[in-house]
Amino acid sequence: MRRRWSHILWSCAALAALSACDPLMTDPVPADTKPQARPDRPVTDLEPEQKTPSQQALDLQRYYARVQEDLLAQGLLRTDGGGVDTPFTDQMLVRNFERIALAEEYARGAGLQPSSGDLGEIKKWMIPVRVGVTFGDSLPEADQAKDRGILSSYTRRLSRASGHSISFVTSQPNFHVLVMGEDDKDQLRTTLDRIAPNMEASSRAIFLNLPRAIHCLVVAFSDSNSSSAYRQAIALVRTEHPDLTRRACYHEELAQGLGLANDDPNARPSIFNDDEEFALLTNHDELLLKILYDPRLLPGMTADEARPIVQSLAQELVEGGPS
Repeated sequence: MRRRWSHILWSCAALAALSACDPLMTDPVPADTKPQARPDRPVTDLEPEQKTPSQQALDLQRYYARVQEDLLAQGLLRTDGGGVDTPFTDQMLVRNFERIALAEEYARGAGLQPSSGDLGEIKKWMIPVRVGVTFGDSLPEADQAKDRGILSSYTRRLSRASGHSISFVTSQPNFHVLVMGEDDKDQLRTTLDRIAPNMEASSRAIFLNLPRAIHCLVVAFSDSNSSSAYRQAIALVRTEHPDLTRRACYHEELAQGLGLANDDPNARPSIFNDDEEFALLTNHDELLLKILYDPRLLPGMTADEARPIVQSLAQELVEGGPS
């Protein structure tokens, strides 16, 4: 099955010093303060303009609905978090951690070019993560309200699992979740101009022309080419997805943007696996986050440096399970 979710790590240098990776960017004050003529009727009496989705957006909606239906019919996109049918040992947890947290799916600064698959360094946030969402106009307001609740609850879960400060905010985010579709391209361009004004053209093109086979995307930014400490992240989730697929995107992209950057076909039970067996973060994945954000693991640590710590933590977390 082709790739559906995607993660990329870029440094600020690779993106022409992306706003200096400032996590405290604010929305500009609207410039238009010209007095407006009083309408004949109260504004609240006016019917909101209904925008008709484009044919391209409708085609994508139908396509992703079929994809979700097919996966559910196969017993995939599980939401149970794993159970007695998906046991794992401490050594399996160590192995999965190394493949998911230390390897990278794509080469740094090379867009969608696959990486070598070699183990790299620990990548994580050392500052509080402030998750904010910007919805495209193509997503109905009822869905926006529901998704805000989902994101708020999920960030609390991520914070509990990792032990790191992760919150859902309405202003000054450093982890931007953009929920936009084909009919929101102008809004997406404007938003990228605001949060990443110096993003290089090739990187920007990935957001604006995401292949249909990639359901959603996250990029995480560090301070420099040599740094593995995240300062900012931007995730893109398509509005054309049905509810469960959109929720699955939130679960994987936020977790990957925290440092679990890779996928591996042998990781189970896990959302970091392209087989689509699980739609939502599993108990196994929570343990990966707990290991990653243990204070003994620092950004830039190699696999050899991290392995003894990871092995010790895995043994504790699996409660003496078989090795």
